[in-house]
Amino acid sequence: MEMSDAERNKRKSNVALLSVISNTSLVILKLVVGTMIGSVSVISEAIHSGVDLLAAVIALFAVRKSGKPADDDHPFGHGKVENISGTVEALLIFLAAGWIIFEATKKLRNPEPLDEAWLGIAVMLISAMANIIVSKNLFLVGKETDSIALMADAWHLRTDVYTSLGVFSGLAIIFAGGFVLPGADLRWVDPVAAIGVALLIIRAAYHLTVESARDLVDVGLPIEEVDEVRKHIRAFAPTIRGFHRLRTRKAGAIRFVEFHIRVDASMSVDESHRIADMITCSIKQHYPGTTVTIHIEPCNCTMAKEGSCGCLLSEQEKKELKTLC
Repeated sequence: MEMSDAERNKRKSNVALLSVISNTSLVILKLVVGTMIGSVSVISEAIHSGVDLLAAVIALFAVRKSGKPADDDHPFGHGKVENISGTVEALLIFLAAGWIIFEATKKLRNPEPLDEAWLGIAVMLISAMANIIVSKNLFLVGKETDSIALMADAWHLRTDVYTSLGVFSGLAIIFAGGFVLPGADLRWVDPVAAIGVALLIIRAAYHLTVESARDLVDVGLPIEEVDEVRKHIRAFAPTIRGFHRLRTRKAGAIRFVEFHIRVDASMSVDESHRIADMITCSIKQHYPGTTVTIHIEPCNCTMAKEGSCGCLLSEQEKKELKTLC
């Protein structure tokens, strides 16, 4: 059963709020423990979660704002707020990664011993489990509602799962090394793990930037979606004799599809309008919330070539139509 816009927006808002609450708790926990034990990797994870928290707040604002209907000042809706949100979130991750590398490099030059490494291990496990749960919910709702802001937030937290496990491994090596190799200097493991965290963050930020920013410059829909739209249009042949000037774009979760169709010149305005409504309904059933704009043109395709009007009539149908004329 298809969700209403109100239900869709409520689900998006609720899961975004869950992300804010979860990240707030993790920032406080990691910062306190990281400072207590003197671990730059745990503190770097606190900063990472801090960026995730800011991203979650931005995502919460974005999904609430983008859910508002079109108005006089925004006749095409507020969907691009989500794209702006995703882009800002990705840029924030780049900044956080730079800070982590800077601090970890200083720590490599002047390594310090860690106290109570097991506390850091426990915090990283808690962080990984919490982010697995929250990111799974964000991915689920993000895919259901086609929300780029929620998907960006989900990838933030999924990245945090991997980085938390990386820091966990580093701290576990230091902790176990104290028993297995009591004389070994393993202080370098902590900042190296932090740098590994930063590199993973940069990789995720790059993909998020590409994904969220592409719709800000009105890039067309992915080729598989365009092919699906073409399939829905072609399903109405031979009533529709041809179509051309197909243009697509996306703003947040809202798709925009525009094209011209050619119909029999003798078709009534009422009938051609009914056909256009049927095509619109067909596309919207596959991609809910899509804005479809169709321009209707008269056409006698008996002599038309494939390249001139995108004719949907077979050669046999063209010959039969020519005979009737």
